[in-house]
Amino acid sequence: MWTVCIMGAGKIGQTIAAFLSASRNYRVVIADSDLAALKRLDIPGAVMRQVDGADAASVAEALADCDAVISAAPFFLTPSIAAGAKRAGAHYFDLTEDVAATKAVRQLADGAQTAFMPQCGLAPGFVGIAGADLAARFDDLHTLSLRVGALPQFPTNTLKYNLTWSTDGLINEYCNPCEAIVGGSLQRLAPLEGLEAFSLDGVDYECFNTSGGLGTLAETLAGKARSVSYRTIRYPGHRDVVKLLLQDLRLEARRDLMKEIFEAALPRTDQDVVIVHCTATGLIDGALREHSFLNKTYAREVNGQHWSAIQITTAAGICSVVELLRKGVLPQAGFLSQEQVRLSDFLATDFGQLYRAGTVTELKGAA
Repeated sequence: MWTVCIMGAGKIGQTIAAFLSASRNYRVVIADSDLAALKRLDIPGAVMRQVDGADAASVAEALADCDAVISAAPFFLTPSIAAGAKRAGAHYFDLTEDVAATKAVRQLADGAQTAFMPQCGLAPGFVGIAGADLAARFDDLHTLSLRVGALPQFPTNTLKYNLTWSTDGLINEYCNPCEAIVGGSLQRLAPLEGLEAFSLDGVDYECFNTSGGLGTLAETLAGKARSVSYRTIRYPGHRDVVKLLLQDLRLEARRDLMKEIFEAALPRTDQDVVIVHCTATGLIDGALREHSFLNKTYAREVNGQHWSAIQITTAAGICSVVELLRKGVLPQAGFLSQEQVRLSDFLATDFGQLYRAGTVTELKGAA
């Protein structure tokens, strides 16, 4: 049995804790600096610890009896939590989409005796595993397009959006440069650009550049693909309103104010849907081919409790790779990327089955 500490008692942290606690393979510790947040949790068998995630020494002390730590804390706490994990000799996992935070984790992983695996949620995370699986099918990969959206099932406001996860992470994605492969080389693109419109199952969507969703996949495929891109899916019109707020009204320089506006005006919802839509084109046995992968996950009950789609997909993403490391399927030390996880191995875990419980479609045809 592994003892796993989840740093962060928010919505995603409590979902991860609940999923792991339901397995006989894990003993769960939940840590947070907010004692009131810990007291609100009801996770049978879990141990609660008040820990300052900004203090690496305190984190290391809290991890003394833990095999692994999962950071479900805000991205700016990533470096200190990862440093605490290295001091304690614990395996490290996180959900961050922040490029700078991931770079810090990568530096800590150098020479480490345990595994350091950041970006393990939905995007980055599962989408990188699905994208790498598509890319590996081609003898000569031309394009790889990754599209992901966490959306309300019943949009009502002008933004056609409800908060479903971290507001800090959302604004980060909308403001920071976006990695991509263009013309075979790594490039950084502007966020909110690259607007596309498409329809799926009779519903209209748009998608546009956002930061962090590719994880390390662009670096892995540089020189091996002509084009690799990541875009966030929203309902039509969302991008223009966000661009007005962030760029025209210059709220990108006042992210604290933007967060306050979003959290005051946009209600949270547990009635959501997560869409993962990946498409690749290239040569297979000399023929130009196209393969696509589609997954739609809706809010539903898991183990007798209702969870939102973003909670299910994010928690299942990180729990699956933790399970693969516990079983010895993944390397046990150093930096691990999502591309090192085989999609078939991921989906075969108990947690990966939560993705299979959604709608999974694979399409293969001529380009």
